[in-house]
Amino acid sequence: MSRRTARETALQVLFQIDITGEADNRNEIIENWAAEFAVSEKSLKFARELVDGTLLRKDEIDDKLALTAHEWALDRMNTVDRNLMRLAIFEMSFCRETPQKVILNEAIEIAKRFGGEDSARFINGILDKLMDNAEK
Repeated sequence: MSRRTARETALQVLFQIDITGEADNRNEIIENWAAEFAVSEKSLKFARELVDGTLLRKDEIDDKLALTAHEWALDRMNTVDRNLMRLAIFEMSFCRETPQKVILNEAIEIAKRFGGEDSARFINGILDKLMDNAEK
């Protein structure tokens, strides 16, 4: 299983849902992305867990994100960046089997692929600050 593939798939699903507001159709959206990129069954299972968990705890995650990125309004953030950070915050907060530094590094690498020119640096700054605050 490629956890990176699962995270990338989850990001694409969250991005689409954020743009369209079709959270009720998430299973169909996940299946479409999985078929598009030939995602393995194991990776698809993890992607589904990430999407479901992120959407279930979206308000709590957004509160953490807004508190940490207090200089940035959520609706003013790049859609890819916002959803990638939501995904990473969910995994850091609720999926304890993966070390936070690994999740941070994965988010940075995915940002380089899907985000804008400054996405990796922006996401690194916010998530690193969030990890520092969690350690206090």
